[in-house]
Amino acid sequence: MSDVIAVIGAGQMGNGIAHVCALSGLPVTMIDVSADALAKARTTIEKNLERQIKKGALGAAARDAALARVATSTELAAAAQATVVIESATESADLKFRLFAELDQLAPPTAILASNTSSISITALAAKTGRPAQVIGMHFMNPVPVMQLVEIIRGLATSDETARRTAALAKALGKTPVEASDSPGFIANRVLMPMINEAAYCVMEGVGTSEAVDTVMKLGMNHPMGPLALADLIGLDTCVAILDVLHAGLGDPKYHACPLLRKYVAAGWLGRKTGRGFFTYE
Repeated sequence: MSDVIAVIGAGQMGNGIAHVCALSGLPVTMIDVSADALAKARTTIEKNLERQIKKGALGAAARDAALARVATSTELAAAAQATVVIESATESADLKFRLFAELDQLAPPTAILASNTSSISITALAAKTGRPAQVIGMHFMNPVPVMQLVEIIRGLATSDETARRTAALAKALGKTPVEASDSPGFIANRVLMPMINEAAYCVMEGVGTSEAVDTVMKLGMNHPMGPLALADLIGLDTCVAILDVLHAGLGDPKYHACPLLRKYVAAGWLGRKTGRGFFTYE
């Protein structure tokens, strides 16, 4: 039996996860409190599928079939038929705790409750439910349709069967699952966020411009994208939230978010999604 997926949150990560699920032949329901966000997410999926057609990676029939598998709802109760729920809401512990408590009541008893969190404890999320053995981290990378990695994070009580099923789902989506332990930031952000933070300090302290820092990392370290452009893609507010989790969980001052990052967030300069961060966007 193939999985039936519910994705909670229709932002850039949520619509990307729905995209790859639908393209892999799985029925998926995107759930968000905002009907506008759902409409925008569906449009984004359509545009991204169209881009794949233009590249010759997809046919029109496959696009149409994928779009037919994507349903939307503003009600959390739409997760009642899912075999796997993938929560991809804003990176807020309080919001995720509330969602997991509610999803535990709504989703079928056998369903896996996965979180796309980039830093919040899976063990803490699982504790909000009556099914901790079926709670797991499934951390996709941005942009989801392009990036190969999915971090699989077990909580303290996550069962072997849940981990096996989740890794199998990641592979079915064309991704490579890598297991990480339930430590703040897991592997990806424990390594990435200090680099982004240090790049922000370089700009703040006048060591180099944003362009100079990113050019050094692209040409000198062979990174496909500079750390500041990547921060803009992730969202500077999300970067600060992850750094705060790392700082609180590990206690090391090296994870203290750069004041310039906080200033940009306070100004509403969150990166690509607002048109301005370390760089400006049309």
